[in-house]
Amino acid sequence: MLTPFRRVLLALVAVFSLSTTACSTIDSTFTTLGSESDLERVTVGTLRGQPHLFAPYFYQQFAPDLAIEVATFDSSPDIKNALVSGQIDFGVVGIPALLAGAAAGEDLRLLSVAADGGSGLVGTPDIRRVEDLRGRTVGYPRGSSQEILLRLTLARHGLDADRDVTLVNLPFSDMATSFGGGRIDAFLSAELGPSTARQNSGAVEIASPYDTPVGKVNIGLGVTQRTIDADPDKVGRIADVHRQAVEYMDAHRTEWQDRVVEQFSLDPEVTALAVANTWPRSEIDDEFRAQLAALIEQMVRVGHIPSAPDVDTFVHSD
Repeated sequence: MLTPFRRVLLALVAVFSLSTTACSTIDSTFTTLGSESDLERVTVGTLRGQPHLFAPYFYQQFAPDLAIEVATFDSSPDIKNALVSGQIDFGVVGIPALLAGAAAGEDLRLLSVAADGGSGLVGTPDIRRVEDLRGRTVGYPRGSSQEILLRLTLARHGLDADRDVTLVNLPFSDMATSFGGGRIDAFLSAELGPSTARQNSGAVEIASPYDTPVGKVNIGLGVTQRTIDADPDKVGRIADVHRQAVEYMDAHRTEWQDRVVEQFSLDPEVTALAVANTWPRSEIDDEFRAQLAALIEQMVRVGHIPSAPDVDTFVHSD
């Protein structure tokens, strides 16, 4: 039987646990690139160890009047949540995560493209074409653009993703190890998974995942309307800095590759393959809008989002 004292003690412990949980933040690591403490600080989120989301690390050289702080996260939904909560000002993030938030009524806008590509469909050497995937076990990350690309690629070659192959939902970080361990025969995922499997486990590229109406759409620069309304000049400034950064990355691929390796202690050969499979860019043109519309349509069709967000609202335009 609990004494009155122990009842009070347990109640206090419960209250303390709830309060600390409510105050906890998304797991992240912050690195300030600017050295001047009196400069205005701008915090940009990105993912750990990902060449196709590396643009924020180039921002500082194009923004000497700002102190760029890069916050690294473990997933695009984490970056999206940090944007909505105000933990970060901008986020280089998977576009599907932004779309999922926008479809749920969250205050999210696409300010710019950040990178195309960064996905790969690889498998064992005996799988020479997409049709050879029939009856095989295929890994994929549920809810991602790569799931959309996989379903469309299979359909394009006459295969039904839910009947003709065995799909295994895996975290991005587990794809290459699951393939190397023989748990799956093939997978379509984001880098560094495909390049790691090619370099370390003998995987071969089965087909390009980009030959669908979605194209190479993958990574964007996200912001909230709250931030746009509060400081439109800063938003415009960061959009310009971002444009310069991705143009520089595309023109200096060896430097980009070397900096990713140094920043995250990655395998240089794996990183080289991943960088070659990524195309930094910033422009939101008509082709991108059409591919974005195709991505949204497919996300609704497979149940990733309940309904399509308004694209004209989602895509910020000056």
